[in-house]
Amino acid sequence: MQISYSDWLTPQFIYVLLSAVIAVLIWIEGEMLKTTDGKLPQSKFFKISSLLDTSWFFISVVMLYVIDLTPLAVAVPAAYGIYTTFGWVYGTRLLKRKGIPDSPKDLVIPAKYIAYSQSFSLVFFALCLLVLSSQWLPIAQ
Repeated sequence: MQISYSDWLTPQFIYVLLSAVIAVLIWIEGEMLKTTDGKLPQSKFFKISSLLDTSWFFISVVMLYVIDLTPLAVAVPAAYGIYTTFGWVYGTRLLKRKGIPDSPKDLVIPAKYIAYSQSFSLVFFALCLLVLSSQWLPIAQ
């Protein structure tokens, strides 16, 4: 039995694999924020990573309509969309409690928001792994 790339290397596989990478980036960003006590790190990696995970929301919405996702795989862009939307609301509420700063340099990401993001990244990564391995698991599709 020979397995070709076309059997498993599908647009869905690539999207979910990249989503798993985004989950890892979210975790790393959280660790970077913890080391700076919530201040935005001035590293190029942090800026690019932050841009990527923000862009991933829009990419995920597009992927819902552009690629043919299995019912289980639909959970990946749906979960990311919910995380991002609630994250914007939750982050804004947390910042309003302390007062929204005038400058991004004065912005301090609340520890609760960092915990929210990192918790999501762990669950999201596990979801991505489940979806990636589902074709080899005895799960009804």
